[in-house]
Parts: sequence; structure tokens; C-alpha cells
Amino acid sequence: MKKLKYLLKKEFLQVFRNKFLLRLILFMPVMQLAILPWAATFDQRDILLSIVDNDKSSISTKMTDKILSSGFFKLTDYSPTYEQALSSIEQGKSDLILEIPRDFEKNIINNSEGGLMLSLDAVNGQKAGLGLSYISQIINSYISDMAVGTNQPTVEIKPYYRYNTKMRYQDYMVPGILVVLVSMMGGMLSSLNIVREKEIGTMEQINVTPVSKLTFILGKLIPFWIIGLVILSLGMFIAWLIYGLFPIGHIINIYIFAFFYLLAFTGLGLMISNFARTQQQAMFMILFFLIIFILISGLFTPITSMPEWAQKVTYINPLRYFVEVMRLIYMKGSGLTDILPDLLKIIGFAVALNILAIASYRKTNG
Repeated sequence: MKKLKYLLKKEFLQVFRNKFLLRLILFMPVMQLAILPWAATFDQRDILLSIVDNDKSSISTKMTDKILSSGFFKLTDYSPTYEQALSSIEQGKSDLILEIPRDFEKNIINNSEGGLMLSLDAVNGQKAGLGLSYISQIINSYISDMAVGTNQPTVEIKPYYRYNTKMRYQDYMVPGILVVLVSMMGGMLSSLNIVREKEIGTMEQINVTPVSKLTFILGKLIPFWIIGLVILSLGMFIAWLIYGLFPIGHIINIYIFAFFYLLAFTGLGLMISNFARTQQQAMFMILFFLIIFILISGLFTPITSMPEWAQKVTYINPLRYFVEVMRLIYMKGSGLTDILPDLLKIIGFAVALNILAIASYRKTNG
């Protein structure tokens, strides 16, 4: 522990003496959170649909078939009750619920007004808005095609937005951008660390000391783990200050998940640092992984809209799980039991990546 204490002191002194690094830690959260949420947009496919058909008529069946054949929607289930369908939204298995009332066919045939209820998961406000737009156009097109006589029946769709009632796109993007921010700082700083020691010549001095591989890696990992948590806290404060966004769920759950996530990502950075010979090589390597991780994390494009092969690749992407958890806690108020499956996966990543970081470090690396 005494050796680790001196190593940690050395690492923090190096960080605080680097004025550029300190400016970067403060400047990057402000710029990313102030600009990216306004600039990021994406299209939607395969919107998950749950149907509650209380009418069970030929018109309701044909209308459902037309909705599903459009290519924009993917049926998750036919629920017997609205309450059962609602649970699928709460569990993240559906994006919207289409409820068809009793006597819907009778009202349409009699050229009277028919009402449909559409409940949307508005955590992703843009997806909810597009889903409402798509399904409204399909339904009205179907009713127009089957209109009898000169009096065309009308269908009134009443949307009910859950979780993101204001339909603000920034509320959806900011939690995900916080993850990117923490990933970039944690991954980049840790990936450059050991390489910097090699370049300035202090690696040889460390290699001749009796410091074990485990102690050395911990000495490198812990400072950036702490810095990552500080950046996360700073980012959440800026999100509250600029957007008025604060987690609906318990904030401690974010820190629990971030604790293991940062262990995983700093472990990846240190492993890259072990193999790279220069800071330039390390930077290119971590950027290579970061760009891929960000693009397939679900931050911009929903994972359900990706090709099937890409959806399978996302299972080995740590960013995917943190983005999902941040949105669940921020917008749905999910608890620890709700995020437990993702938490266990991140713990697995943390263990595996840090074992690889320790194993790949050699005292002859300098």
C-alpha cells in the first residue's frame, strides 16, 4: 500500500502540472454538452409496436396488417389489455401501443368518428414523434382507401407521451453524450499514460523498482478512475445548469455503474498504452476503438434500426450498456434491479480488460 501511495501521488502531480490537460478536463464537458445535443439527428426504422385490439374486426385486422407491412414498425405482441401492453413499454420491449376500441368497425362503416389511442415511449422524443407521424399517415391512408360514399369517416388519434412529456430531443441526447464524454477522457488519458512514461524516459526507472505489475497498473488506473468520476459529476452539473436535466432515478445508481464502467474503459486504455510505443500511436488506437464504439452504441441510431449483424456486434460494446443505463435512470427513473443485467456485463468487461492490461504489461516494455 505504501508503494501504491507514492505511485498515486506521482500520477496526480503529473496531471496537475499539465496545464493543457487541466484545461481539457474543464473545457471538453462544456463544449460537448453545449453543442452536440443540438447537432445530432437520426432516422428511425423498426419502431417496436404493441397492439391492443378490442374490436377484433376485419377492418382492425386489415389496418394492423397495413401498418406492419409499411416497414417502419415491428410487432412485439398482441396484448389482451392496455395494462399488459403498458408493461412492455416500461420494460423497454415496445416503443408505442396502438389501442383499437370496441365498435371501431361499426363507427367506420356508419361514417362516424372513430377514436384510436396511441401511447408512446417518449424517452426518445424524435422516435416517438416519427412513430406518431408514420402511423397516423398509414391509418388515414387506409381509412381514405376504404371510404364509402361521399362522407369520409375520420379517425382521431390521441397520443400520450410517457417519460419525455415535453418531447425535447436534448433530454434524450444529453445522457448519452455524458457517456461519450466520460469514455473519451477515461480512455484517452489512460491510453497515453504509460506511453508518456516511455517517451520521457521514466519507464526505465520504474522498471528497476520492486513495484509489482498489479501495483503499477493500480497506480496508473486509480487516478484516471477518479478523474472520470469528477468529469461525470461536472457533466451532470452542466446538464442541469444548461438543460435543467436531472436524473429521475437515484443518482447513486449512476455512480455505481460508472465505477465499473470506468474500470473497464481505463483498463482498455492501459492495455493500449502497453502496446503503443508513442503517444501518437496510442491516440490513433484509442480513437479507432472509440469511433466504432460510439457509432454502434445506440447514441445516434437506435440499435433496433441497425442491420442484424451490427446488432450482434453491439453486445461487445461497453458504451452500449452505459448509454442505455443513463437514459433509463435519467428519463424512466429505473432502479438498481432494472439495470442489474447491464451492470453484470460491465463488471465482466472490467475484470477481463484489467486482467489483459496487467498481463500485457512487461517490465521490459520501457
